[in-house]
Amino acid sequence: MRTTIALVAPLLTALFAAPAQAQQPGSNALNVKIGVLSDMSGLYADIGGAGSVIAAQMAVEDFNPASHHMKVEIVSADHQNKPDIGSAIARRWFDTEHVNAIADVPNSGVALAVSNVTREKNGVFLISGAADSDLTDKQCSPNSVHWTYDTWALAHGTGGAIVRQGGKSWFFITADYAFGHALERDTGAVVKAAGGEVLGAVRAPLNTADFSSYLLQAQGSKAQVIGLANAGGDTINSVKQAAEFGIVKGGQRLAGLLVFLTDVHALGLQSAQGLTLTTAFYWDLNDKTRAFAKRFAARHDGKYPTMVHAGVYSSVLHYLEAVARTGSATDGAKVVEAMKSAHYDDHLFGDTGVRKDGRAVHAMYLVEVKKPSESKGPYDYFKVLAKIPADQAFRPLAEEKGTCALVQTASQNDSK
Repeated sequence: MRTTIALVAPLLTALFAAPAQAQQPGSNALNVKIGVLSDMSGLYADIGGAGSVIAAQMAVEDFNPASHHMKVEIVSADHQNKPDIGSAIARRWFDTEHVNAIADVPNSGVALAVSNVTREKNGVFLISGAADSDLTDKQCSPNSVHWTYDTWALAHGTGGAIVRQGGKSWFFITADYAFGHALERDTGAVVKAAGGEVLGAVRAPLNTADFSSYLLQAQGSKAQVIGLANAGGDTINSVKQAAEFGIVKGGQRLAGLLVFLTDVHALGLQSAQGLTLTTAFYWDLNDKTRAFAKRFAARHDGKYPTMVHAGVYSSVLHYLEAVARTGSATDGAKVVEAMKSAHYDDHLFGDTGVRKDGRAVHAMYLVEVKKPSESKGPYDYFKVLAKIPADQAFRPLAEEKGTCALVQTASQNDSK
């Protein structure tokens, strides 16, 4: 899938105009190529997939490349949730297809592999779909920006809220790869810090169809809360099958630690009602998010955007602004530094800044899935319980000293 966008008539050109032209009139246009690497056909296709390509295209249009004397091309590929395939695509893109930046990449195992290739090739990695908080901790990179959410934010948002409501004993059903392990680790730390206990955990292979044995173990643990450290199709399957086992009716609580708008749509409000979850974006927050969602849905068969789609849009848009400021797309670390030096009044995420570890910091939202009687129609699914301020939503930078080399270096320079 390829899209080249040189000139459109965007509604938001003035809002998103970069402060400097990338090239002077009369010179050759600056060519930029962005690869959207996502799950196009598997269990994460609805949260990213084709919608992430659409979001990237919308960002390019709103940036208006022609006004910056630039040409921007979007390409895409399916990583099939396999790190070897994802890293091979990334290497080919950088080596032979002149890709400058890679966006999205749901699946933390794939993202960690792509991050290593991107750093080696001095490209840019705009992470929206992956969640592992190690991407800005011990695996941080000068070539990456982690835009949307991470396991620390999810653990402290959803996990923290449930613990405060009295859910002190937990059992985890965990996706058996980097993302699930990180989400279980970070949520378990929140539970223990609040005086709770983790009674056990069971690891389920990615894309599991039958969760019955795992749910029976969770049910048998007698834990107050069963934490679902999974996402996408795995979350949908585990919630549906938990209902068949009568787990909630039996007095245990399900905690969906990463639940997307599309998951609720697939489950239906009758099954999903009452779930508490944490999200970085919801289409019905304000006029700007509603306008974005309407444009997106018009291109995506009426489907509304997830927070991953919103993250792809915003990270690509601000990446292009940074390229325009630096005048080059070939030095990825330099472009990422330009992204870190700016502050954004982002119309999807609000007040946003990118820290030295590559973590984009913005508000998060604790929401509850509505009852069927409360919903006005398709995708009207969340009611906001609390806005988590940016300075509380993500792991404090001070906690990453000694693990993220970028933070160590910055601290040493500050002390000189």
